[in-house]
Amino acid sequence: MPEGPSIVILKEEVQQFTGQKIISVSGNTSIDINRLQDKTIQEFKTWGKHFLICFNDFTVKIHLLMFGTYRINERKEIDPRLSLGFSDGELNFYTCSVKILEGDINTHYDWSVDVMNENWDPKKARMSLDKMSDKMICDAILDQNVFSGVGNIIKNEVLYRCYIHPESLVGKIPAEDINQLISECSVYSFEFLYWKKKFELKQHWLAHTKKTCLRCNLPFHKKHTGDKKRRSFFCTNCQKLYK
Repeated sequence: MPEGPSIVILKEEVQQFTGQKIISVSGNTSIDINRLQDKTIQEFKTWGKHFLICFNDFTVKIHLLMFGTYRINERKEIDPRLSLGFSDGELNFYTCSVKILEGDINTHYDWSVDVMNENWDPKKARMSLDKMSDKMICDAILDQNVFSGVGNIIKNEVLYRCYIHPESLVGKIPAEDINQLISECSVYSFEFLYWKKKFELKQHWLAHTKKTCLRCNLPFHKKHTGDKKRRSFFCTNCQKLYK
């Protein structure tokens, strides 16, 4: 599943279509695609893993789910979920969720929980974590209502940076470590963005999919952790388990 930084890249790549009129629309989505015909795109926005195509009185929300893809000015051999044609190009989405959000987009999203948004509020994240003291940190860090845009790669890398075992209970982790973790969720997301643009993201992974801890030279543990059962890669020697 693409994480927040990858959706920010998508937003940057489609800026050529801002202010352009849709002259053709097709796809096997269940939304009323005829509604998009001849509409002018006002702007593109992102909220975590959501890609937003904003019009005057409604917004099309694209979620790429686990295996969704997109193509700009080219097509795949399979039928698109949504295809938008412009006078000088096209935008195609595949294997994704497409929904329409009515009215002002700002009524649908809390921008302060998006770790890459200019309105990101780490204090709000701290207050949210304080209310989930019995949760494992591996689940809390993937909660999109707390850390919108954070996915499994960012989770594994941040927990490794902060020396925290993924199965630690939120309420047992020292306050200073929680504050560092909150900060790193945003910091690492922007580093992720920078590295991905340079096509070198995997070169910088210290934990995700790794077999050996670089700090301890001991084998990493690989386990599906928490209620979400997402893959965690961690060192039981240097990542402390708070229970």
